[in-house]
Amino acid sequence: MSQTLSSSTLLVIALAPLVGAIAAGVLGTKFGGNVIGRRLSHSLTILGVFLSFVLSALTLKSVALEGARFNETIYTWMMVGGLKMEIGFMVDGLTAMMMAVVTFVSLMVHIYTIGYMEEDEGYNRFFAYISLFTFSMLMLVMSNNMLQLFFGWEAVGLVSYLLIGFWFNKPTAIFANMKAFLVNRVGDFGFILGIGLLAAYTGTLNYSETFAKSADLAKLMLPGTDWMLVTVICICLFIGAMGKSAQFPLHVWLPDSMEGPTPISALIHAATMVTAGIFMVARMSPLFELSETALNFVLIIGGITALFMGFLGIIQNDIKRIVAYSTLSQLGYMTVALGASAYSVAVFHLMTHAFFKALLFLAAGSVIMGVHHNQDIRWMGGLRKYMPITWITSLLGSLALIGTPLFSGFYSKDEIIMAVHTSQLPAAGFAYFSVLAGVFVTAFYSFRLYFLVFHGKERFDQNPDVHHGHDTHGHHDSQNPHESPWVVTVPLVLLAIPSVVIGFLTISPMLFGDFFGDAIFVNHELHHAMETLQEEFHGPLQLALHGLTAAPFWLALSGVVLAYYMYMVNPALPAAIKRRVEPIYTVLENKYYMDWFNENILAPAARGLGFALWKVGDQAVIDGAVVNGSWRAVGWVSAVVRKVQTGYLYDYALTMVLGVFVLMTYFVWLK
Repeated sequence: MSQTLSSSTLLVIALAPLVGAIAAGVLGTKFGGNVIGRRLSHSLTILGVFLSFVLSALTLKSVALEGARFNETIYTWMMVGGLKMEIGFMVDGLTAMMMAVVTFVSLMVHIYTIGYMEEDEGYNRFFAYISLFTFSMLMLVMSNNMLQLFFGWEAVGLVSYLLIGFWFNKPTAIFANMKAFLVNRVGDFGFILGIGLLAAYTGTLNYSETFAKSADLAKLMLPGTDWMLVTVICICLFIGAMGKSAQFPLHVWLPDSMEGPTPISALIHAATMVTAGIFMVARMSPLFELSETALNFVLIIGGITALFMGFLGIIQNDIKRIVAYSTLSQLGYMTVALGASAYSVAVFHLMTHAFFKALLFLAAGSVIMGVHHNQDIRWMGGLRKYMPITWITSLLGSLALIGTPLFSGFYSKDEIIMAVHTSQLPAAGFAYFSVLAGVFVTAFYSFRLYFLVFHGKERFDQNPDVHHGHDTHGHHDSQNPHESPWVVTVPLVLLAIPSVVIGFLTISPMLFGDFFGDAIFVNHELHHAMETLQEEFHGPLQLALHGLTAAPFWLALSGVVLAYYMYMVNPALPAAIKRRVEPIYTVLENKYYMDWFNENILAPAARGLGFALWKVGDQAVIDGAVVNGSWRAVGWVSAVVRKVQTGYLYDYALTMVLGVFVLMTYFVWLK
């Protein structure tokens, strides 16, 4: 095969999900007259994503084994001065990996949705949304310029708004999707400022051309300040990542996004929207390597998110929210790796996390279906014998999440911890403590969920929201839990396989080979993390054996054992601890009062500022002074001029005489 990929193939990969989304969203809904039914709608969208996945897998093979690359413009939209607005693709190791992960997880979610959304009236509309989501994410990761990156960035935000509020008759869903939309606008404001600064000082939006000028950017200062321009650009770009990848304090939208159907929770939280920020920072590594201030900022934000979002997962009782806070914590791990200049480790964890987190979300949805749409883990228990496939796949996903040696999550998490430990940046100490303590916290809340759901006393018959075969969602069924249909369990099995083996199989080429060689740049003279990791790496098996003696393994094991003791052996202990630490529990229950601060301090201040801008800026200045003032000034001048344009000859003669008199007086005065 040629070393250059086919542009036609790449177009099919990107556009196939879009075609399916249009077919289901137009022809399968009232908007298009319901021309096609449910079966054809889901068949067309699944076919589109399946085609994208197959071609993405072939592209990944060509990139990994044959060194194939692609970096060309597909279409030039416009020229603004010397600035090109274009659509183009850049496919290297980073992009090819993202394409394969996005399309595979999306395909599993599409298949799973057949079973999960079976009784929903918006069935076809949901398939259209998730297929459109896939198209948006592919456009984002395949872009070779910042205009297309921003298009994909905003498109996934828009579709996530539609999906989180999919049940638009549910007030909490509408509140959640508006919250996600507004918080992401805050991050996107910083993101577009960063893009604007790059365009202004480099004269291009193309990645390769921008990176070629990065050395010149490092010499510039932001006008009027003593700040390095590249530092300001990187921090602005990272603020965008903070919103999209839910980093503190712009994390508040992500737990509430659980109001959407479970399949989209898996798609948003595993392989698409929340990983976009991690991907973007890794893609911009040539810029971030120029600013240690920006890298320290990234480390601090990632460390806070990794640890403190994990604490919140401990006290949650909603099965989906526990997994959501786990996502927040793991995104913090990825961000810490970025700050430590271990960009390849960050995207490696992005990949492994995509599989086991999609598995955990879809398994949570299977549990919800099995217990008749109850989501409170306090009313579960003993589901292991009723749902054997969901049980074993959940266990495998949980073991991967906590970093059990030989599982995929172990290889990526262990390398993150080692990378930040070797970093020489000032913020590395705090970040190292956060990710190390986070290992224990993750293991505790993960197996708290596992034990309460699948083991112990059966409590589902005590649920006040389920009444003898008729649950609150209108599903008529037996009261006993049941295993989910094959369209739900098959995706669980297919996701469980990479959750176990993908880390072992890919750690060598991805982290210590040349897979990301031309996609990620690291200044090894200043940042030694990756070089140190490579010196200490002697194969995936040796790393797993060494992991059995390392601190992270024993911390994870301690978390599992403590969860077992507290919820299986001595279930009265959690309530006793809660009474002893009630103030701390209250803080955690109120999510560090971030929502309270946003709703009672920030939002009123923003409303007050908006009101002042409206009254002073809009009404007084723009409407009053500029618009109304201009016509009033014209009217006044016209009224004055009208006095000297009467049309009478004697008025004009008098004016002429007076004018001659004034001129004569003036010249006499000069003499």
